[in-house]
Amino acid sequence: MKILIDTHALLWFFLDDARLSKKAKAVYLDVNHQLFVSTASLWEICIKHSLGKLKLRPNWFLLFMHQIQQNSIQWLSIIPEHCHQVSLLPFLHRDPFDRMLVAQSLVEEMQVLTQDASFKLYGVESLW
Repeated sequence: MKILIDTHALLWFFLDDARLSKKAKAVYLDVNHQLFVSTASLWEICIKHSLGKLKLRPNWFLLFMHQIQQNSIQWLSIIPEHCHQVSLLPFLHRDPFDRMLVAQSLVEEMQVLTQDASFKLYGVESLW
């Protein structure tokens, strides 16, 4: 199964945060799943970090990239079809990063590992 990991779920797994549900952790650790992270998530992390909304260690980027590689997570780049899909979405959610993840999951036919219930409003199958 192809699974797109929402930004908060990825950070919570990397930080071993108690907010990560047991089911989400099990999905994450299941070797039968193909895990993906969007470049939109890295962009979101960088913006929030630069604004001071997300506190990370000074070497966070190297640690982040190491975790991506170590956990066999694949990058999902933003392509024109994803952008077009965003333009077709009803405006049910204001977060531009989440809207891109919704679009990517629809175009790529992926489930999303997220705690955010708003993904289901778009017909995206989410796991938590």
